[in-house]
Amino acid sequence: MTVHPPGPLWTGRASNRVQWLLAAAGAACLALGIELAVDNAWTSGSVPLLMSVIGCLAAGLLILYGTLAFVHVAVTVDSERLDVRCGHMGLPRRTIRLSDVVAAEFLPRITPQQWGGWGYRWRPDKGTAIIVRRGEGVELRLGDGKLFTVTVDDAENAVRVIRTHLRTLAR
Repeated sequence: MTVHPPGPLWTGRASNRVQWLLAAAGAACLALGIELAVDNAWTSGSVPLLMSVIGCLAAGLLILYGTLAFVHVAVTVDSERLDVRCGHMGLPRRTIRLSDVVAAEFLPRITPQQWGGWGYRWRPDKGTAIIVRRGEGVELRLGDGKLFTVTVDDAENAVRVIRTHLRTLAR
């Protein structure tokens, strides 16, 4: 078995600038909620106003997290695993041991419509995916028959590295 030096064998990223527009909408909802809470006299009925404030704050936070978590994805392949980290905080995160991978495929064109949108997706017929933009990606077939797909730049080289390591593990 070939011993690889420490550190990653391959790293790649994918980003989506359109997500920043959605994040701006989330920030606007959040600002509206704060504006309603601060600049209102609260004399015309507190329950409807409280519901509006809470609704705007909740929608703003959900939109902000949902979009900023999937502005970009970073994928690292080392001698033992494939690691996927989303957004600036690295959450959500998915780690797959290469010993659990049966096959790796290069997909030249993945679209959010195939998976029902951007983000961390699950479809019973396709498995799970992290989709941050349309374009190329990697599809892994796991030992339990499940599929994992991620959109990432330079996916063809990632598949080459994974396949090379899978052949090494098979010996």
